[in-house]
Amino acid sequence: MKEYLQRLANKESFSSEEMQLAVGQMLLDEEISDSEIAAFLIALKTKGETVDEIAGLVNAIRNNTIGFSRKFQNVIDNCGTGGDRSLSFNVSTTSAFVIAGSGIPVAKHGNRSMSSKTGSADVLEELGVHLSIPSHYAEELLEKIGIAFLFAPHVHPKLKKVMKVRRELQIPTIFNLIGPLTNPIELETQLLGIYRRDYLEMFAEVLKKLGRKRAIVINGAGHLDEASLEGQNHLVLLENGILKKMTLHPEEVGLTCYPNASIIGGDSKVNADILLGVLKGERGAFRDTVLLNAGLAIYTSGTVQNISDGIKKAQESIDSGAAYEKLCLLVEQTTKFKKEVI
Repeated sequence: MKEYLQRLANKESFSSEEMQLAVGQMLLDEEISDSEIAAFLIALKTKGETVDEIAGLVNAIRNNTIGFSRKFQNVIDNCGTGGDRSLSFNVSTTSAFVIAGSGIPVAKHGNRSMSSKTGSADVLEELGVHLSIPSHYAEELLEKIGIAFLFAPHVHPKLKKVMKVRRELQIPTIFNLIGPLTNPIELETQLLGIYRRDYLEMFAEVLKKLGRKRAIVINGAGHLDEASLEGQNHLVLLENGILKKMTLHPEEVGLTCYPNASIIGGDSKVNADILLGVLKGERGAFRDTVLLNAGLAIYTSGTVQNISDGIKKAQESIDSGAAYEKLCLLVEQTTKFKKEVI
């Protein structure tokens, strides 16, 4: 570890393989101290992370996660990085049920709140979803009902030490941005929201290096880590190994503009009520924000020709009751598992 720290102090960059080895050692070697981990993260941040380094870091984490035995085709994740300080309701979590209701399996990777009032795990727990399920059961849920929630602390148990250091540092590091990349399911497609607009192309390159066949990285109007109805959204589409920069205004796809202040949420109870309202058909800024984000994910999956068609499928998912049914099934199945293990 001292050699790695010296190289970072000298502003040297690592190859993907070198970073994978360094982080693997950090996760597995119990003799590495908290101060060494903190020094590594700060030195990496000060130098500036490269695409290879981020990919190597992600691969090291995924190599040390709880194992998933099956490969799935056409499974998507629509997780954002968080960190935009918008205090919005759980947009991506609500959208996940709409995406699943449209027929696209969703492996939703998430955690409790780190930088917002309510994380995906908090709101799902409020709704009755049992969070900690084994990998084989999550795989069954993906096959059986088309949606599973992968609770980050459960699937990444070896990150406890790093997470402790991260909380104590109280400054953003690369770990504030890589959560969505560490989904243990082998994904071919992904919608990734990020609050750093200057990182759009870099993270699209990382997704390419991680093997995504098709993906969108988006930074919303007002620098949200999801698509916003406030104005112009900036995104990068990865398709067939090629990156394409794009912009998207809600009016271009038939949606009304709303300020970001109109989608502010609250605690887990408030956000659970908002989620239920959207899935049960309530109209307004919450619904339209979900339609935009779910529509983008459906387009990312490659099952429709354009974003407008993705939004139409999202509307059908909600209005038919299919999205709400996915929530009910997830609650029912995870509750059933919880009772079986007690």
